[in-house]
Amino acid sequence: MAKQLDYNTIREIFERFEAAEAEPKGELNHTNAYTLVVAVALSAQATDKGVNKATEALFKIVETPQQMLELGIEKLTEHIKTIGLYRQKAKNVMKMSQILVDKYGGVVPNSRAALQSLPGVGRKTANVVLNMWWQQPAQAVDTHIYRVGNRSGLAPGKNVDAVERAIEDNIPADFQLHAHHWLILHGRYICVARKPKCAACLIRDLCMFEDKNL
Repeated sequence: MAKQLDYNTIREIFERFEAAEAEPKGELNHTNAYTLVVAVALSAQATDKGVNKATEALFKIVETPQQMLELGIEKLTEHIKTIGLYRQKAKNVMKMSQILVDKYGGVVPNSRAALQSLPGVGRKTANVVLNMWWQQPAQAVDTHIYRVGNRSGLAPGKNVDAVERAIEDNIPADFQLHAHHWLILHGRYICVARKPKCAACLIRDLCMFEDKNL
């Protein structure tokens, strides 16, 4: 774990991220808040590309919790069977959809606590939805962000909760909204787990990672 970087260095890093891509976007396809919640729930232990492939046809016929209930678990399972843990995920999606209809009038709630009360929705999923749909500066820490935060010194922490707090505490407010996407994309394509692409990294001179692959 690297030492926590200072404010000016962190600011320089995010200025570079912003200059390279001012409006970073999530890579999960969705049409509204409900399909985003479903997509993020399905993405656990799966790739965004894999989820997008599975939901391409699904989201053409299902855009609301009621439509999902009408589709039924058997047809949903058929749509998502290429995704890991698809049977349990199908059960969670159906339970989630029923709760959304019964308790929230078919509308996805936009508080973290309410989102986390839904089956298959943890803190990370809730934060992704809050960030991507409601533009809240919520930090969803996945394996990519955890790795980047600890390697670079941007947000070191012993667990995902500690990294989330480090991001919220140390990254300047004007970069908080897009911080999640800058970090996840950096971890997904540059600061990869094995053989990180340090030679192509735009923050390598500021990063605290000692074993740079140059």
